[in-house]
Amino acid sequence: MNTLVIGDLHLPWCRRGYLQFCQDLYYEWDCEKVIFIGDVVDLHAISFHQKEPGCPGPKEEYEHAKEAVQLWYKSFPKAVITLGNHDKRIVRRAKSVDIPEIFLKSYNQIWRTPGWSWREDYVLDDIYFYHGTGQGGKYPASNAVSKMLMSTVMGHMHKASGTKYFANPRRRIFACDTGCGIDDKKLAFAYGMDLKQRSIISAAVVIDGIPYVEPMPMGRGETYHDSNF
Repeated sequence: MNTLVIGDLHLPWCRRGYLQFCQDLYYEWDCEKVIFIGDVVDLHAISFHQKEPGCPGPKEEYEHAKEAVQLWYKSFPKAVITLGNHDKRIVRRAKSVDIPEIFLKSYNQIWRTPGWSWREDYVLDDIYFYHGTGQGGKYPASNAVSKMLMSTVMGHMHKASGTKYFANPRRRIFACDTGCGIDDKKLAFAYGMDLKQRSIISAAVVIDGIPYVEPMPMGRGETYHDSNF
């Protein structure tokens, strides 16, 4: 099965051309399935961390994010979403004031995505897909593979993108970091403005069990540069 794996979006703070890039990958690779690797939305306004004063408040950010989610939903009406730590901020906020999850709307109700399946993780063709919350280091997916002992695809770490292989006499497995689709210049990511390293804008496709990570050509004069959208 050919599967498109879309990196962290952090809507509404996504890179302008990333949706078109993912649509093009879907058709170029003749994909049959779509997996969003998590952090579909950012929810900066309800973060437990310090908020950027210039960002929208909770209601305004929700409306912007919902509008952006609908653009992705229209393009990919059937998809699996592996929940990211930002997606779950609603639940975490509720629990912080002793409100159990049973009193909350479902993710499909909140974002109006009845065709999407929101879940913690997903296994397809003996490959483990999950957001990657808790993983870190230079090769986050490799660290996850050492725990899961199976091929793993994850997001979460925006600066990690690519594939590493591991093999023994009996089998070969891989670790795939998808990269992401965020726009580092947005105020929601102001905390990283002084860092010299930037996010890798990319997505992954898994073709008959083999992963390929595609960086988005977005420099000046390239197909997905901001000026084209």
